[in-house]
Amino acid sequence: MKIQKQLPVNACRQAEGFMRRYQKLVKDVVIPYQYEVLSDRAQGAEKSHVIANFANAGAVLAGKDGGDGFYGMVFQDSDAAKWLEAVAYSLELFPDEKLEEEADRLIELIRAAQDEDGYLNTYYTIKDREKRWQNLMEGHELYCSGHMMEAAVAYYEATGKRTLLDVMIRNAEHIYRHFITEGNDGCPGHPEVELALLKLYRCTGDRRWMELARHFIDVRGTDPHFFAKESKRRGWTLWGMDVEDVYYAQMYAPVREQTDAVGHSVRAVYLYTAMADLASETGDASLFQACRRLWESITRRRMYVTGGIGSTVIGEAFTVDYDLPNDTVYAETCASIGLMYFASRMLEMDVDGEYGDVMECALYNTVLAGMQLDGKRFFYVNPLEVVPGISGTAVTHRHDLPQRPAWYACACCPPNVARTLSSIAKYAYGASEHMGYCHLFVGGEVDFGNGLVVSCETEYPYGFTVTYCVRKGSGGLSVRIPGWSRNWRVLKNGEECAPEVVKGYAYFPELAAGDRVEMVLDDRAYFVYASGRVPADTGCAALKRGPLVYCFEGVDNGGDVLSLTVDTEEEVTAGDAPEGLPADVVSLRVRGFRREETEGLYSSRRPGQAACEILAVPYYVWGNRGENQMRVWVPYRI
Repeated sequence: MKIQKQLPVNACRQAEGFMRRYQKLVKDVVIPYQYEVLSDRAQGAEKSHVIANFANAGAVLAGKDGGDGFYGMVFQDSDAAKWLEAVAYSLELFPDEKLEEEADRLIELIRAAQDEDGYLNTYYTIKDREKRWQNLMEGHELYCSGHMMEAAVAYYEATGKRTLLDVMIRNAEHIYRHFITEGNDGCPGHPEVELALLKLYRCTGDRRWMELARHFIDVRGTDPHFFAKESKRRGWTLWGMDVEDVYYAQMYAPVREQTDAVGHSVRAVYLYTAMADLASETGDASLFQACRRLWESITRRRMYVTGGIGSTVIGEAFTVDYDLPNDTVYAETCASIGLMYFASRMLEMDVDGEYGDVMECALYNTVLAGMQLDGKRFFYVNPLEVVPGISGTAVTHRHDLPQRPAWYACACCPPNVARTLSSIAKYAYGASEHMGYCHLFVGGEVDFGNGLVVSCETEYPYGFTVTYCVRKGSGGLSVRIPGWSRNWRVLKNGEECAPEVVKGYAYFPELAAGDRVEMVLDDRAYFVYASGRVPADTGCAALKRGPLVYCFEGVDNGGDVLSLTVDTEEEVTAGDAPEGLPADVVSLRVRGFRREETEGLYSSRRPGQAACEILAVPYYVWGNRGENQMRVWVPYRI
């Protein structure tokens, strides 16, 4: 069933440009800063204690004093895993002996923290050794193992070093023994290990890991009340989670029978990614159909215009169709990253532009917005409307912060952004035996592994010409035509042509060395309007240019965006970056109106309004110039 597959990170030697700058930022700033956080040395950041936890667990297993014990969330180990994975991808892009040595030292601490039976989890090793595997709902043992398996595979592929890979093979053997050989019931409360096991399978060729992934996928929801029964058996809890909520952890039905994206949004898309990955590996048609239903549930009824998912802080979850509030949204950064993963795996089975469109939207808007431009502050939640004094303050809005914090006690998002941006080539390009696939527009030279080597030149997302040159070999090339590009044209070797377009991809079946394909996309800004079923966006419009969603910040509009109305019939003009933003940022100016303030809380007098010019900036850069109002959706003049 697999039509094409992801390329490895090192298949693309990226050129200077937008995404390369982000990857250098990750290398030069984000990775070192996050290591300082993990080492509890970063001033002004939440305490992490991740590295100390591994050292203390190793001491406990060696029969020594466990130092100051365990600190942090039960899933704290996963922060180290995601950091190591980001390091692995960065090393493939930018070899760095010092960074590799730093990673090797952390890996040695992890190796020493592994129990002799293969078990690896610092929380239970230090605090509650007798409670291992008793709390799958809350315990995150499998979640942490999954992230460390991903790190192990990435680090082995980047460096050829097997220490962490061997640790995680032993850990996988322990998990296999517990759930398969010994037949203990259960599945992960937080899906993640499923997708990681499939990566481990492809890396090692050991089919046990695919079997274990399939087991966890197939058993989910067969007993919707498993977690409630588990809770009753053990008689203790970590967080007091509602074990009767069969939707929170996607337990309401077997996965092949699930129809709606429900519950915790990150858990959901990690699960769906694994389902799609397994379907593509095995040709499981029923699993693919389930993935397709869940994809449509998210993207057609439960996704924000920014590619954010998860409408409520209560459970960090999906709610119901068309419930997409802008000011109390959750839209966790990790959830949009997971949506990218899901889209990428769906593309392996079904080369359809809608998957690439959503992957691109999530990346350039919510994922990039999750990190400040300096690489040292991060959003967990990504609101589409912020009003200082309400946002981050009112009890209903405390999670929607007007500024990015330096770190979090629950710090899943910052290292997730780092590993995703460093591995973007995996999502940008794919290959089959005779075809190279271009899903995202990332400049550089790409070896598709089938004899075809192509360079991509572009200034995307601010430039709208993408040029592909065949450097070596011959074969076919397939390029996504973005759904947002109302007008586009293609030139082959300087002459305009009309390639076959199937499901949003333009196909060039026969290219040879020296051939040049140039795609020119629509650079005009445009307004988008939400379905009338979305109450939060009634009478409002959002502004986009290319893949970028724009927003209106108070700093550019007299401090107040709540009184603005846009005139969507007027021309939108592109301009330079406002002061305080990178020079390549393109701002947009639109005509509109500003309403007068009322005399009191309520007034019988209709407020007057005056014509004005309104400035918008890309959503991903908002919040980088101090605390101020922000809106994505603005009322429009009818």
